[in-house]
Amino acid sequence: MKDTKKGILHILIVIAAIALMAVVVFVGVGSHHKGKAENIKLGLDLAGGVSITYEANADNPTEEQMNDTVYKLQKRVENYSTEAAVYKEGAKRINVDIPGVTDANAILEALGKAGSIQFVEPDGTVVIDGSDINTASAQTNTQGATSYEVKLELNGSGKEKFAEATERLVGQQISIVYDGSVIQAPTVNTAITDGVAVISGQESFEAAEDLAATIRIGALPLELKEVRSNVVGAKLGSEAIRTSLIAGLIGFILVILFMIIYYRIPGVAASIALTAYVAMVAIVLNGFNVTLTLPGIAGIILSIGMAVDANVIIFTRIREELATGKTVRSAIKMGFDKAMSAIVDGNITTLIAAVVLYLKGSGTVKGFAQTLGIGIVLSMVTALFVTKFVLNAFYNMGLDKEKFYGVQKKTKTIPFTKHFPKFAIFSIVLIAIGVGALFVNKSQIGEILNYGLDFKGGTSTEVTFTGDLPSNDEMAKAVEDATGCKAEISEVKGANALLVKTTELDLSKREALQTALQETYQVEEKNIQTESISASVSDEMKSDAIIAVIIAGICMLIYIWIRFKDFNFGASAVLALLHDVLVVFMVYSVARIAVDSNFIACMLTIVGYSVNATIVIFDRIRENKKKINDRNLEALAEVVDNSITETISRSINTSLTTFIMVFLLAILGVSSIRDFTIPLMVGIVCGAYSSICITGALWFCLKKITTKEKTSAKKAK
Repeated sequence: MKDTKKGILHILIVIAAIALMAVVVFVGVGSHHKGKAENIKLGLDLAGGVSITYEANADNPTEEQMNDTVYKLQKRVENYSTEAAVYKEGAKRINVDIPGVTDANAILEALGKAGSIQFVEPDGTVVIDGSDINTASAQTNTQGATSYEVKLELNGSGKEKFAEATERLVGQQISIVYDGSVIQAPTVNTAITDGVAVISGQESFEAAEDLAATIRIGALPLELKEVRSNVVGAKLGSEAIRTSLIAGLIGFILVILFMIIYYRIPGVAASIALTAYVAMVAIVLNGFNVTLTLPGIAGIILSIGMAVDANVIIFTRIREELATGKTVRSAIKMGFDKAMSAIVDGNITTLIAAVVLYLKGSGTVKGFAQTLGIGIVLSMVTALFVTKFVLNAFYNMGLDKEKFYGVQKKTKTIPFTKHFPKFAIFSIVLIAIGVGALFVNKSQIGEILNYGLDFKGGTSTEVTFTGDLPSNDEMAKAVEDATGCKAEISEVKGANALLVKTTELDLSKREALQTALQETYQVEEKNIQTESISASVSDEMKSDAIIAVIIAGICMLIYIWIRFKDFNFGASAVLALLHDVLVVFMVYSVARIAVDSNFIACMLTIVGYSVNATIVIFDRIRENKKKINDRNLEALAEVVDNSITETISRSINTSLTTFIMVFLLAILGVSSIRDFTIPLMVGIVCGAYSSICITGALWFCLKKITTKEKTSAKKAK
């Protein structure tokens, strides 16, 4: 039964809620304007930050010591920002780049002063040192009167040493000696055998944080001293944010127009829900102090695509119900009910990947996972609740005719299972081209891929100018003209200088760059300081990313297996995912696009996108095969073909809306953004292709094999 007043009231409530969120996004709340979009933390690539250089006190630190220190320091600074980068400079220096801040001194205080840490018995015997410590963190004890303490976590060797010492020293003090000075001497109250100790009695939470930071920095394999710190500008240039916002706005408007034109009244409801979704994302990013970078933007784009996808699934279901003769009211209810499983399974599968990547990854991987996870949760909320609330309100207002919703037309079933061998051959050829390009690249450029600065290190040149600073784009062109290498340019705030980072420059290229700077900008030789720098994506970070993806793949396989009660579904999804990743990898290989930290984010985006698209088709197969005996292979093939055909409009429409967003970033964005978005566009197209042409038919092939094996086994008995 319709209720016009109730419908109008509900629409006004939604509009008021969106208006309130808009005020928070554009104005903020309170004197500090909390929640305002302008206050979202931006990464080094978008807004710059602080760059600190440490130097090892040891005369000749080994490669292993330096690498271990870089990795552990990376873990330390991720407590401050997930997007921080740590890399070697020269033989004994380490750079720390932390985005979104402008106060180097505050960062140095947060990280802790350089030095070495030891825990010492009363007779002077060292119990443990920095090599035995995993981490330390401040915490508040609310049992009884509020108190503040430091939680100390030890590794395997530290656990054994500390257990032996504390058993002997109950009632005595163990001094914490930092850089030769005793900073605290807590009393041992009980033997500590589990490797986790609590240092209580801190006068404030800030004091506990200071002690924890001191222990963390002192637990590094090498003793470090700060040699310089400065504030640097955005690596992508000031234009990157402006062009990305313009591209995002235009893309969002085009997506809304498409949804309204194609889906009519449901499209209007989805547009309202998507507007609420964007506002919610901005507020949550601000509220959780998430540092937004280019990979983070990729995570948001993916989650917008998934938000659109959820609405598309629902609206397609509504049209299908109307085609069977249901009333509009009944079709809306049935549409949401039947779409629920596909939406929940698709989002949870991707959310599993996001959680694993956040827990096991580091740097770019962690930042990507954070924004993706936030986006997934909010997209589910808006699709399943806001869209439904608005759509029912429109119905109550009198928009209850079929013409406002559309009726799904019957389409001819396409025999995807029959043509699967052709699709498989096409995919194998694409992947083979990529593999062949690896060998060509190795012979022509000496590397199988065009590894960028993040992956293989290079040269950092600080150039101090006497006149006006050239723009980032102008400087990048001058460097490329002189050396043939693409460059990352950052402004050094307060120093009238630019920081130029390129892949490794040999002596001739360094001289060519120096000559170009002297002739073009009259820069004196003494104002050109050059150092070799290591890769900011360390071997450990690469292995972390690979391990995280493997674990995520296994977890997704298990979830799909359990939810669909068939291992073949999980295996098909993971194989299709691998297919999409390999095809995008082929693009990097053939086009020789620079492989940098954004490469990881691109691959992760494809992983999330591919799985979500696959789940929708699997959900329809699961539903349709209940009507047949799934041992009848001919009937099963027909079910697969019908299921893919029934969901093909969803697959195309979702891919199209996501493609629009990324395409506009590629057209309007700066060159480095284009290097990121072009493979992403290929991945979106490939994801649509694999979900339509590969996954369902692949599942049928695996099912056919297992069914024949079971039949043969029964006959043998």
